[in-house]
Amino acid sequence: MRRTISAELKAKVAIESIKGLKTISEISSIYEVHPNQVSLWKKQYLESAIETFSKPNLPEAKQKEL
Repeated sequence: MRRTISAELKAKVAIESIKGLKTISEISSIYEVHPNQVSLWKKQYLESAIETFSKPNLPEAKQKEL
């Protein structure tokens, strides 16, 4: 049976891996996910950050619509 993991937990794991205070193996052990999954979430988090900051400055109301 597959486990459903919340977006909040994925973000938390990704941020922890970006910080670099623990190894991917340590993080995967703590959160009981595969190390490849931790690396994938880290990559996705960084890519979404790049997209966020590459958008032109729009009024806050219009940004929420996107």
